[in-house]
Amino acid sequence: MEALIASYGDTSSDSDSESPAPLPEVKSSHDSIPVLPPPPLSLLDSPNSSGFLDCFPRAQPSRVRNFPHVEGNYALHVYIPVCIPSAPRKEMALFLNRLSSLVPGLHAVDVDVPLDVLCKDEHKLEQVALGREFHISLGRTVPIRVHQIDSLVAMLRQKLQTHRRYWIDFSKWEVFVNDDHTRSFVSVEVITAGLAEITKQIQVVNEVYKLHNLPEFYKDPRPHISVAWALGDTRESLKKVVEDERRKSSVGGSLQKCIFTSRFSGIVCKIGNKTYKICRVSDE
Repeated sequence: MEALIASYGDTSSDSDSESPAPLPEVKSSHDSIPVLPPPPLSLLDSPNSSGFLDCFPRAQPSRVRNFPHVEGNYALHVYIPVCIPSAPRKEMALFLNRLSSLVPGLHAVDVDVPLDVLCKDEHKLEQVALGREFHISLGRTVPIRVHQIDSLVAMLRQKLQTHRRYWIDFSKWEVFVNDDHTRSFVSVEVITAGLAEITKQIQVVNEVYKLHNLPEFYKDPRPHISVAWALGDTRESLKKVVEDERRKSSVGGSLQKCIFTSRFSGIVCKIGNKTYKICRVSDE
């Protein structure tokens, strides 16, 4: 190692006042060694960088842990994945556009881009804010230890092995606030088709949670997906605007029956960065 340092110089110093020792002259049959061009700047980007979203102002993340990170703990989340069909996205985007103009500080969930920025381009509003995968939570997001993972996943799969496919109607714009009142969410709630099936699935997840000494879900669960968020507990102001806009968008003075419909496609368990498919879906 000392011989190498003597030959190439000690380059471990980051000081601008010191220069590394010059490289020894290389004897070659060529007059000079061609200098390679620098690597493309794109290689400096994070491998998870989308590129597309980098042009937007960055917001605070919409998902904030309700528990501190502890070495050896993994965040557990059990949910139904939901994708909004392309047809109803346009009407939903118009609703979000009106909402954003009346309530400052709203952001698209998970994308964490200000809604008023997305609203400048209708296509981006539909694709970025509404074109991603959403989720209906079947249990609280809680920390678990590594030794609990295999048991928890196995038990969820055993109790939720197979489910018949069913339709889920997302019928009502609603406002929710997280437990510690740090975020308010504009959501679409399930109040008719699919409610009974989801409620049963929540009960099963609760049983598994209890067996692992984890906190159960809310006593009166209200299944929903969240599409936008604001800082703090802004429930009252958001609810007023949501209800006013809902009445304006209704036909003949009656509330809209269904905003969009989605088919149940299965249950997913995410633990840390790893995702587990929990159940098979049957058409029978």
